[in-house]
Amino acid sequence: MNSCDNTQIAKPVKTRSYNSPRRQEQAAATRRQVLLAAQTLFESKGYAATTMAAIAEAAGVALKTVYVAFETKSGVLRALWHLLLRGDQEDVPVGERPWYREVVEEADPERIVRLTAKSSRIVKERAGAVMAVIRSAAPADPDLAALWDRIQSDFYDNQRGIVTALSKRKALRRGLDIERASDILWTLNHPDLWQLLVAERGWSPAQWERWFAETVREQLLRD
Repeated sequence: MNSCDNTQIAKPVKTRSYNSPRRQEQAAATRRQVLLAAQTLFESKGYAATTMAAIAEAAGVALKTVYVAFETKSGVLRALWHLLLRGDQEDVPVGERPWYREVVEEADPERIVRLTAKSSRIVKERAGAVMAVIRSAAPADPDLAALWDRIQSDFYDNQRGIVTALSKRKALRRGLDIERASDILWTLNHPDLWQLLVAERGWSPAQWERWFAETVREQLLRD
């Protein structure tokens, strides 16, 4: 008589995925929490005086969490810059953002100028102070020097895109080519000028926006 084997074959246990939407949301929330804490410290104490430990403490997270997410202090500042420039953590460059596309696809040159002034004010209100931190720290930090160079280059390209849109609509002043017009718009819209007028001289963002729109209109648009 054959004996019965009552041994049950164990079924493989499914491991729970750690890439669940909830965990991703929590990670994104923690990342944003760290970046906003870093922003307060960078803007109040400066880059050199701000430590990774201070950022972790201000964010209420473990120091290891900050290092795992950003690796270095310059990595924190770089990520903060991208967040403030874009307004969110999506990896979409400015040139592909809906607000920028609205500017360059607008048919009315006057409205292009007004939209440029509005979007520039919004971005500078978010990121103007951090841009000043990056620029001041760049000479002593190769990573930040490279970041500042990239900011300058990308910013110029975006201004040139706006000028090109004006040129296509035959709206540039007579005798003004795209290169010279791009130089003018880049200068008027530069974060250094924002810092001088708003941070140093106390202009309100709304005053800056009106001045910028009026000056760009006078400098770039044909009568």
